[in-house]
Amino acid sequence: MIPEITVEELSKKLKSHDGFVLLDVRELSELEYAKITDARLEVAPMSRLGREGIDMLSESAKSQTAAIYVLCHHGVRSAQVTGWLASQGWVNVFSVRGGIDEYARKIDRSVGMY
Repeated sequence: MIPEITVEELSKKLKSHDGFVLLDVRELSELEYAKITDARLEVAPMSRLGREGIDMLSESAKSQTAAIYVLCHHGVRSAQVTGWLASQGWVNVFSVRGGIDEYARKIDRSVGMY
């Protein structure tokens, strides 16, 4: 079972001052259409993760105990990356259920949709 958070839970976390990584695994071209603007956002396209592995993650995301919320378009890629990170030893990693599409529909349409 892949650990998940809802877009409502993500919205609350984004409004907090908590430390975490919002790891967007969409391709760079997708960011042109929809993007959450937050200092905790880090972009790590799944295609690059597949090629380069953990080495391409930022230092904060490399911490296996860091809170990491993985985001994609609809939640499929984020679930795959969450499962992969968990299998590598990360203990506080969660997929954002429904992805940025659901976030835009339910929380904030200004992030964009595609």
